[in-house]
Amino acid sequence: MILKGSQRGSALKLATHLLNERDNDHVEVHELRGFSADDLRGALREADAIAKGTKCQQFLFSLSFNPPETERVTVQDFEAAIEKAEATLGLSGQARAIVFHEKEGRRHAHVVWSRIDVEKMTAIHLSFYKTRLNTVSKELFLEHGWRLPDGYRDKTKRNPLTYTIDQWQQAKRTKQDPEALKMIFRECWSVSDNRASFAQALEEQGFILAQGKRGHVAVDFHGEVYAISRQMGEKAKAVRDKLGETKDLPSVDQAKDLIASRMTDKLKGLIREAREQAEAEEQEVQRRKVALKDRQRQQRKQIRDRQEQRAQAEAVLRAKRFRTGIRGVWDWLSGKTRKIRKQNEIEAAEAASRDAAERERMIAAQLSERRVLQQHLRKTKREAKQRAEDLRRDVAIYLGMRDASAGETKDTRPKGRSPRKASRHQPEPGR
Repeated sequence: MILKGSQRGSALKLATHLLNERDNDHVEVHELRGFSADDLRGALREADAIAKGTKCQQFLFSLSFNPPETERVTVQDFEAAIEKAEATLGLSGQARAIVFHEKEGRRHAHVVWSRIDVEKMTAIHLSFYKTRLNTVSKELFLEHGWRLPDGYRDKTKRNPLTYTIDQWQQAKRTKQDPEALKMIFRECWSVSDNRASFAQALEEQGFILAQGKRGHVAVDFHGEVYAISRQMGEKAKAVRDKLGETKDLPSVDQAKDLIASRMTDKLKGLIREAREQAEAEEQEVQRRKVALKDRQRQQRKQIRDRQEQRAQAEAVLRAKRFRTGIRGVWDWLSGKTRKIRKQNEIEAAEAASRDAAERERMIAAQLSERRVLQQHLRKTKREAKQRAEDLRRDVAIYLGMRDASAGETKDTRPKGRSPRKASRHQPEPGR
């Protein structure tokens, strides 16, 4: 499991996030330990009130448990992982809340501990908790026989296409995939050996090489500007050594004007149409997702109500085994009452296990059903991404066509000997 933790305050904001049913298919408060309150908001308010007696601002520790997407993880597996992480962090016995989220066909857990030791009224210090959690995470992967992520096997094999939040937001504004965007720049860089070939490779992908405030940049047909060194993960000096100085390159504004002059209404219409089509398809999948979520919640409510009714009926039957009056006194004296009570306890435990197994089977079936829809959603996004890449190639074609047509209109006369001028002594026609 991937473990991500942080120290934090803002108890009510955290409770609102954990109970958010809008962004999650299902939310279940699995456990509240060490709190007087019987709901999550009340429990975290209680932790906040206790922390008022200390100087600690980040009195909570929040930790998420994310298993691999393709693996089925039971509640018992989550609980065992939580206990292991709790012991490693030194939070054993602290008040905690466990919340399960189900989203996109996956189930993950959130655990919130109070860091305040109520006996000493001090906060438990969590030194190097990220390193500790990485160790626990690796142990869980090995314990369950799951495939280790590349970062756990060799630190030099981390994904080279990781990106910052600024790059992600910029790519999101332009409706492009940030990893694919970086790959485009890397491919253009690898196939070129100088500035001319690099500029040509970029232009084939719909970008114009230009000079920015601090070095070489590329401007796409949306008018967005990308720093070459940042997209390549190279030093500015290495980029300058290969591409030379930027003095004779167009400025960003000039590049934008050049792109704007080359874009045609037809191409803009195609881009807009593809974007609208992708949005319509995604809305349809989202509609199906909402319908599936509502149906699954109704199924869970039905099984919960049915189990509660059955539990009440079974409790009544077990209670009827105890006789009343003189017979009941005789049963108590003879030890029969004790045997009946023990039998009832065993049957109640078996019934609870039966109900838990039934709920677990239903959740597994619902997760499988949700994964099918998620695969369809991914396919829809993948096809939309492919259309976007095709349109980017179309941009390159249109750019080339405009350049070619502009070159042809400069001189339409056939090459060869120029026509002779008329002589002054040549007789006029008809004379």
